[in-house]
Amino acid sequence: MDCRSLFNIRNIELRLLLTVAFFFVIQNQLTKPQILNREDYITPPIEIKYLTAGFSPQVADSFWLRAVQDMDHCDNPINERECHGKSWLFNVINLTVELDNKFKDAYYYGGLALTILISDYEGATIIFDKGVANFSKDWPLLYAAGYHALYEEKNSLKASKLYLAAADNGAPAWLRLTAGRLASEGGDDLSSKIILQQLIKNESDPVWIKKLQSKIREKESTK
Repeated sequence: MDCRSLFNIRNIELRLLLTVAFFFVIQNQLTKPQILNREDYITPPIEIKYLTAGFSPQVADSFWLRAVQDMDHCDNPINERECHGKSWLFNVINLTVELDNKFKDAYYYGGLALTILISDYEGATIIFDKGVANFSKDWPLLYAAGYHALYEEKNSLKASKLYLAAADNGAPAWLRLTAGRLASEGGDDLSSKIILQQLIKNESDPVWIKKLQSKIREKESTK
């Protein structure tokens, strides 16, 4: 091997060593990823819906995936069981349905999460109202919205209308009688346990079944 070839090999080896050393230095200088605490979550601005460049459903999916990771997160609690209205979770769910107003699961599970998991009753009302406006014949959604209207909004007349609409679109027949009594008497003649049990009966996701069962136990413990 002549001197020129040897020089070229040594030159390549030196370059490789310098490249490895360069990346080693850069790696050690870069800031290590920081764990994001829930307290650091930023509420997404609603104006995002105007900046999707025609990809609103896809952007809605990404925000929904973000929401489902923190369905039990209350960023501003009133007490151990209630969250201030229009919470971080509400804003993420609300942006999701603003981006895609036909995202039925976001209305249903988003509304349930707000009313049952974190007790953001104000936020749940907004999401359920939007869902009912867009899916006026989906009886499981109407039924869930009726539960919220009756037990959290304390609005018997609104609950009566929602239960009647649910009964007209496939809900159990006994709900029609309940709707009639609520409308005429304005009273609660049906325990929340029965309504929550019906929600469980309609549900196939074991995670949500456990959450609804937990809500039943919570209701019973406060009596």
